[in-house]
Amino acid sequence: MKIGIDLGTANVLVHVEGKGIVIQEPSVVAVDDENRIRAVGEEAREMIGRTPGNITAIRPMKDGVIADYVITEAMLRFFINKATGGKFMFSGPEVMISVPAGVTSVEKRAVRDAALKAGAKEAYLIEEPLAAAIGANVPISGPSGNMVIDIGGGTSEIAVIALGGIVVSTSLRVGGNKFDEHIASYVRKKYNLMIGERTAEEVKITIGTALPLERELTMEVRGRDLIAGLPRTIPITSTEAMEAIEIPLQQLVAAVRHVLEQTPPELSSDIIDKGMVMSGGGSLLRNIDKLLTQVTGVPCHVAENALNCVALGTGEALKHYGFFKKSLVQSL
Repeated sequence: MKIGIDLGTANVLVHVEGKGIVIQEPSVVAVDDENRIRAVGEEAREMIGRTPGNITAIRPMKDGVIADYVITEAMLRFFINKATGGKFMFSGPEVMISVPAGVTSVEKRAVRDAALKAGAKEAYLIEEPLAAAIGANVPISGPSGNMVIDIGGGTSEIAVIALGGIVVSTSLRVGGNKFDEHIASYVRKKYNLMIGERTAEEVKITIGTALPLERELTMEVRGRDLIAGLPRTIPITSTEAMEAIEIPLQQLVAAVRHVLEQTPPELSSDIIDKGMVMSGGGSLLRNIDKLLTQVTGVPCHVAENALNCVALGTGEALKHYGFFKKSLVQSL
């Protein structure tokens, strides 16, 4: 059985050969005082900010890498079991996991070991930009250059790919979670209102934008008034949401420019012809593609199923292992 896993900071997506994506759940685990696991995935995410004293909701992945090894292993075991229906025939499944392009060999080994301990027979690693490119149907094996921008929950990966490998890349610890944090801190500074991370995420999805909109959007936000200490509701506009995420967007733009500056001229001309491909949940933010097109002058478009690109790519890479073998992260 072949399983591809997009082990993200915000979500885990699991692709099973022949079935497509079978699991798409938040990478959150709820544990009690004695470190026993109470819930994983969606059920655990429901608990964020709402747990009683003896239960904690933990995100074991931080900035695309493992922050809590034991809990990541338990989470992987849960998802592998769920994907295989608990039936590991005589041996475990083969697993392909995506890792950010800039991770250290220690971090790679941690991911591989966690997968093997969680029941995988064999674990391979693939760099996220490559997986995103494969999932977005970008022809990576030709000599022509392609640029991929994958904006996940914890990291954004920007890479130029040619001949099946990464020519120039940068990994930025800015992603969807950073947008949420900036929205929460903006509301706290401007309105003295404390809002939770789920509310901040809702603001980003409902009215978030990278450029001013023709028609202003507004939404009601509920939280705790920091002065009176009581619950309060305020309206927030899309312009305010845009102001809130200005800094992380500027960091992303700077990173894209940096990669374009480092790209060899032959590949630059390919990228101008084809444009940049965006994937990951962060690329669904309104007008983020237009912002990058404006700033760089290179056309930018969002891949068809941007959220699933990396998971689809891990599945494809495992299916055609022989073909993609030279592009994978070598075993340690």
